[in-house]
Amino acid sequence: MNSDAKYAKFALTREMMETVDIIRNFKLADAQGVAEQIKQAGRVFMTGEGSSRIFPAKNARRSSMKQGLDIGIATEGSIQAIEYDLSKFVIFAASNSGATKEIINLAIAAKKAGHKNVYGLTANEGTKLASVANQTFVISCGKEDAVAATKSVAEQALFYQCLLALTQGKSLQDKLVALADAFDAALSVTIPAEITQAIAKAGTIYFAGRNDGVAEELTLKTNEITRKKSDYLEGTYLLHGVEEVMQADDAVILIDPYESELELIKKLIADNVGAKVFAIATKDTIFPTIKINDVGDLNTYVYLAAGWNILVETGMSLNIDLDKPQRARKVGNVFVE
Repeated sequence: MNSDAKYAKFALTREMMETVDIIRNFKLADAQGVAEQIKQAGRVFMTGEGSSRIFPAKNARRSSMKQGLDIGIATEGSIQAIEYDLSKFVIFAASNSGATKEIINLAIAAKKAGHKNVYGLTANEGTKLASVANQTFVISCGKEDAVAATKSVAEQALFYQCLLALTQGKSLQDKLVALADAFDAALSVTIPAEITQAIAKAGTIYFAGRNDGVAEELTLKTNEITRKKSDYLEGTYLLHGVEEVMQADDAVILIDPYESELELIKKLIADNVGAKVFAIATKDTIFPTIKINDVGDLNTYVYLAAGWNILVETGMSLNIDLDKPQRARKVGNVFVE
């Protein structure tokens, strides 16, 4: 994917490419107060629906766990979260539109319960969410025209990760140029025809990877961008029975795969089932691999960009209008007074 006219005519690809500068220029502002509240509470609950939660919240949780931060991070969909006692949590509710029904109902319920640490995260000013949260942060990416969320997903995730760093008195600012460069390279790398063609022909596209939101978010984007069936296989789920229903025309994309499991994946999935297996990783694997530049703990963003690239090439090979799915909506469930 690049800036050629055949790509640039789609809002989706333009917004993907805009993400590079959003990352490069990102600055966390006016967040010292909430960082102190999170540090004091020792726990934060991150909620949202679809893309506003999957990668941003799960990436933050994994990053926190890897670093051993003394902060508990939980995430769940907002309707289920209304059933929880969140009185000891700082709550972050993310909705690009600021009009998502489930998010607003949770914020209203928390406010009625006397909760004073409910924060909104949106891409728009003057939203309903802002009117019910105690404070709302507005990210810089602006309105998205494509139905599939992209630049907002990356910026929400960066907001959370930088916020958690701030709770430790640290900053990720000096890492953002390298991340932006690696992200740009992953968006622009040429996807081999064998990968695009196999995915375009697949009955179901499976994404396998860690529970950090990357593979799961790409599973959702597959539906919106390629109009194909997809499934997310967490961790090593791929090796625990799903091969029973896989077909030879299916495709599997491994995100940062565990090297110790590659030979077994080859035996069970590639050889026994006959499915096509590919990987996105920082180094070559035994499968056809899209290699990304290694930026350490921020690699998750780059894996996401490489996945976007694959899906765009697949969608275009199928002559799909990337901006206009037949049924999917930008805001899935709108709050009505």
